[in-house]
Amino acid sequence: MSDIEALAGTLDAAVRDARAIPKLTDKAELDVDAAYAVQRAVIRRRVARHERLAGVKMGFTSKAKMVQMGVHDVIWGLLTDAMLIESHVDVRRLIHPRIEPEIAYLIGRPVRSAADVDAAVAGVAVGFEVLDSRYEDFSFTLPDVIADNASAAGYGVGAWREPRDVSNVGMLMEIDGRAVQTGSSAAILGDPMRSLRAAARLAGQAGITLEPGWVVLAGAATAAVPLPAGAHVRVTASGLGSVEVTT
Repeated sequence: MSDIEALAGTLDAAVRDARAIPKLTDKAELDVDAAYAVQRAVIRRRVARHERLAGVKMGFTSKAKMVQMGVHDVIWGLLTDAMLIESHVDVRRLIHPRIEPEIAYLIGRPVRSAADVDAAVAGVAVGFEVLDSRYEDFSFTLPDVIADNASAAGYGVGAWREPRDVSNVGMLMEIDGRAVQTGSSAAILGDPMRSLRAAARLAGQAGITLEPGWVVLAGAATAAVPLPAGAHVRVTASGLGSVEVTT
């Protein structure tokens, strides 16, 4: 346990100081279970600083990424209210800022298992996630990225819409009016609902209830792109409107 707490402290300091660190696996033996233990320990530190749990983010939700990383399941991390981006993010407080377009789900009732989650969806929205690996040279292994809360740094969502089929929604991400990524929500495990169910499954296995008001980021519809300073980003999804952020 002391090793877990020490690793969590190292990662937490890297986030707070916006300082890149060597990957944890350079010096520590870390498997997936231990990596999730580190992730939870980092989140406990944030909660102790009066942040509030606000949702779940999914990662490796494309088959290509799974193959690239040699895994057969998605990974996940936790969101806090301090990660919510209303309209502006200061990228000077980040190390390797990147942004990707997302489909977001709003949870309307407690979810304790994957069987509960379909009926618990209260809304769906277009969103974005700001990623920031805390590791030097943007280099990491699977346990490293899990411990680093799946690179979560921030997120934003557009207006919530009534629950609907978003299995093949066209998505566009623009920076300063120039299209930088286009894709479909179908890139998210073939249907973002599959990612939502995976979030409920994994949270349930960890003893975590998805609470009313929580957000689940189902995963990226395209590859992430670098997020520069002084930029305006807009993410649009067919039928869901758009969401914008400045840096």
